[in-house]
Amino acid sequence: MKYYIIAGEASGDLHGSNLIKELKKTDVAADIRCWGGDMMQAAGAHLVKHYRELAFMGFIEVVKNLRTILRNLSFCKKDIADFKPNAIILIDYPGFNLRIARWAKPRGLKVIYYISPQVWAWKENRVHIIKDCVDKMLVILPFEKEFYRKWNYEVEYVGHPLVEVVNEWQGRHKSAVKANTVALLPGSRKQEILKKLPVMLEVSRHFTEHEFVIAMAPGLDKEFYNSMLSGYSNVKAVSGKTYDLLMQANAALVTSGTATLETALFGVPEVVCYKGSTISYEIAKRVINIKYISLVNLIMDKPVVKELIQHELTVSNVKKELYELLTSKARIEQLQEDYSALKALLSKGGHASANAAKAISNFLQHG
Repeated sequence: MKYYIIAGEASGDLHGSNLIKELKKTDVAADIRCWGGDMMQAAGAHLVKHYRELAFMGFIEVVKNLRTILRNLSFCKKDIADFKPNAIILIDYPGFNLRIARWAKPRGLKVIYYISPQVWAWKENRVHIIKDCVDKMLVILPFEKEFYRKWNYEVEYVGHPLVEVVNEWQGRHKSAVKANTVALLPGSRKQEILKKLPVMLEVSRHFTEHEFVIAMAPGLDKEFYNSMLSGYSNVKAVSGKTYDLLMQANAALVTSGTATLETALFGVPEVVCYKGSTISYEIAKRVINIKYISLVNLIMDKPVVKELIQHELTVSNVKKELYELLTSKARIEQLQEDYSALKALLSKGGHASANAAKAISNFLQHG
């Protein structure tokens, strides 16, 4: 079979690489072209374009780079047409991927989506495009099956691929001794880090017996962090060691996003910290239709971890929550219980990448 896979960011590259490995188990001669990154390439796909060339975040940046984006779309369509795949597999990255789906469907190409866009949070009208243009949708969050059902669209839940990533990593590394460490995961983009990290750093002054360790974002240099660190004697930054850090942390301050889920899967008590610009926050409040901002709480449908959002993200609030996570036996036990339930829910059905590969193979054979 010939597969054309499109992922537009680092997490898509990770999950795409594990999917490729599983596809190659069921189809040894699989011919795969991809848009992704080093991991998908290492898994055996021919890399057409690296996600580093595709990462335009935010309204202004998209407008500024519109010509490049349109050129990429045009090039992608031509490359797919020349390759003539049996299936196009789209991984998240909806701004780009839904345009490709819309183009591919009328041309008789089979379109499979793995890792649904978060249409349940905002831009719900995108469901119409998905129903029209996507032949098979594989979802990784348990509540997404129910969400799509209300739109009369059947999707398949395959489990969450992060579970296998974390399990595999823990299996390869000896469990570290918890060492009075607080992990700081302030995000991956400069703007969001500048909003949240200063609050986290001020909190470190109140916990002098703990070492605070920042997980640096790939692509940002050490100087960017160092400029903020002077005067904080118990803070350091590490690069490419997020999972090592989570293995030894007693607690974590984490920005919203996938990191909240990774932290929970490592069993680390966490406070979710979010702050955007006033304008962005006011717009988001009006267009985003969700009860919680962390994936942990969304999946469990209850406030498992404390979320400190916008004006609530203050030094005194974070300090109070962190103190409780480090000292309250009852709070820690309750969290561990909820984390176990979360992991069980995400593991339902087993290995997500293997399930996804099997679902893709069955669909292409039997339709």
